[in-house]
Amino acid sequence: MIDNIKPKEATSIINSLLGGVVPKIGVQHITVGRSEEIAAFVTALEDVKNGHSMAKFWIGDFGSGKSFMLHLLNTVALKQKFVVTNADFTPDNRLYSNDGKGVMLYSAIMDNISIQTKPEGGALPTLLEKWIEQIITKTAEENKVSLTSIRDEQYLDLIQKSIMKTISKITEVGGFDFGTVIMKYYEGYIKDDEQLRRNALKWLKGEYRTKTEAKQELGVREIINDLNYYDMLKNFCKLFVSMGYSGFMINLDEAINLYKISTSVMREKNYEKILTIYNDCFQGKVANLFFNFAGTREFLENERRGLFSYHALKSRLETNKFETLEIRDFAQPVIRLMPLDHNEIFVLLNKLKAIFDFNYKTNIDISDYDIQQFMEEIFNKPGASEFLTPREVIRDFLNILNIIRQNPSVDKNILFGEIEISDERPDELSLIDSIEEL
Repeated sequence: MIDNIKPKEATSIINSLLGGVVPKIGVQHITVGRSEEIAAFVTALEDVKNGHSMAKFWIGDFGSGKSFMLHLLNTVALKQKFVVTNADFTPDNRLYSNDGKGVMLYSAIMDNISIQTKPEGGALPTLLEKWIEQIITKTAEENKVSLTSIRDEQYLDLIQKSIMKTISKITEVGGFDFGTVIMKYYEGYIKDDEQLRRNALKWLKGEYRTKTEAKQELGVREIINDLNYYDMLKNFCKLFVSMGYSGFMINLDEAINLYKISTSVMREKNYEKILTIYNDCFQGKVANLFFNFAGTREFLENERRGLFSYHALKSRLETNKFETLEIRDFAQPVIRLMPLDHNEIFVLLNKLKAIFDFNYKTNIDISDYDIQQFMEEIFNKPGASEFLTPREVIRDFLNILNIIRQNPSVDKNILFGEIEISDERPDELSLIDSIEEL
């Protein structure tokens, strides 16, 4: 049995893994073989808590556990009182753009903000209201007004001045409009004007597309766009830290989508943005900010399309030349995720069997010996050494458990024998690789 697992976590784990994706919650219950990486990450979190910033690159093959690792980092950071968020790079979400794709990434980042009490995302309104409550309390104390009275509309101007004064202290670029929008959010909060609050959130999440619309609805001159969204992220980081949080951690997955940008100029602009973030973090230009990027070896090492095609990044991200498979350096910016060995996969499948039984309130007739038989079958299949990933092993195992759960009389050994291995790599990546070889 898995200790301290909640029914909601168990359901999330089983449903997500069956769907081939990483569960948003509960990943700590299925973690195996990553203790050194996590220990190094906890050390890095301490540095960020103390005012430093950090950028890490988690590199591994498809299905090697990069996305899982980012979700695990979320769980660890939330317990350390970080505000965390995650977003995927897609053809429409990029770091640099001149057609709205940069601010689309920003909007995804803001949508997925999480805190320990809201680990599944959507925590931005909660954080804003918590910060406003802190401002209200401080203003009431300074002006010797009761906490009940200070919420009356007659004190609205006083609170708004306090908001703007506090914002101006912690922001640099775009602080006036940022503060004005938060004042509008407070006005909606006090007057119970849900539309005004929604408009303020819309601006803060980068969802206004024209300055005219924002001016009409909120009275601000600017909107968050492709050029200034990174400054807004830094403003939010300072806001969260001023509230008492340890820092702001931003996880960006599926970096292979930057590698797949067709024009070299646009790819380089995106890599230049990564360089800016890297330099800001390691040169002390920002505080309490932690970026994690997850991508494949192609994304990192390919000298035509990957990060190594951009010389300034290659010189910063090359592996410690003294590192070997046995002697690892987890303090460097790039952390390569090695495949789980067979013992670790056995432990993982045992955990999944226990969670499956807990979730469905059953006791599937699969022993340790059966798990070993399943592993022998799948790892000895043609193509296993080249294409098999932990994701596929997990999905096949859970699919077999589902069949047995619903058809108790089925012969599990026949099911084991029907396993097939397929290449899970995206077709378009194989095509890019073929073109590069020509």
